[in-house]
Amino acid sequence: MRLTRGPIGPVRSIFAARTFAVPRTCGRSRTRGTALTRGGRLGATSRRSTEAPIPTDKALSWAYSEEYLPESDVVLRARDRAAQLGCTPVLPGAGAVLRVLAAAVQPRAVVEIGTGAGVSALYLLEGMPEDGVLTTIDVEAEHQRAAKLAFAEASIRPTRTRTISGRASDVLPRLTDGGYDMVLVDADKESAAYYVAQALRLLRRGGVLVVDNALWHDRVADPARRDEATTILREIGRSVREDDRLVPALLPSGDGLLVAVRR
Repeated sequence: MRLTRGPIGPVRSIFAARTFAVPRTCGRSRTRGTALTRGGRLGATSRRSTEAPIPTDKALSWAYSEEYLPESDVVLRARDRAAQLGCTPVLPGAGAVLRVLAAAVQPRAVVEIGTGAGVSALYLLEGMPEDGVLTTIDVEAEHQRAAKLAFAEASIRPTRTRTISGRASDVLPRLTDGGYDMVLVDADKESAAYYVAQALRLLRRGGVLVVDNALWHDRVADPARRDEATTILREIGRSVREDDRLVPALLPSGDGLLVAVRR
């Protein structure tokens, strides 16, 4: 893929071919604004409210936010290798959120389910403390070789990463309960619910769960979409939302990031 010049520097033309499907809002569209009532609920405000209405087409803002932070040459080369290998890395906006989360939490033990070519790992490692260790799991050894090359190009010490080649369903049960500060789920969608369950076992209190592709090409928000991957991700979102152990949020960055903190 080629590089183009964005409003703030070189950005990859990964957005040019994207077909935007704007999610439908829940319930009827409002002609009036909303305000908090005494009970803390949202109520209608006067028609004379000066608050500007939220536009229905968010595609332009989404693209702007994805291009907001330019990616380094190391990340761009990792993206090229991902394309050659046929694996889909996190988009720039999602990567930036991962870096911010890692910088805020300062995790010393992170698990990544789905190494790919190392794009998401580069973002995580940039936000993690120098003594933090990323354990990354992928069934494809070729993917991990590409990731190791990216780590070397970024001058990341070998002691900061632990790459495990194998099926995540075989590896995860061997990891320590409550021994991790952050878990990223970004692997095959058919097993994503199992990975999330394992992630909750691995996380300490205050640890952060992140699920990539949580909006799955704008399909999760469309109730008419009932394919297997969409249904699985929609159900994961519902179960995380209803889990009393978690404080969740669903972010539209990238292809959607489901983020939750373990109480």
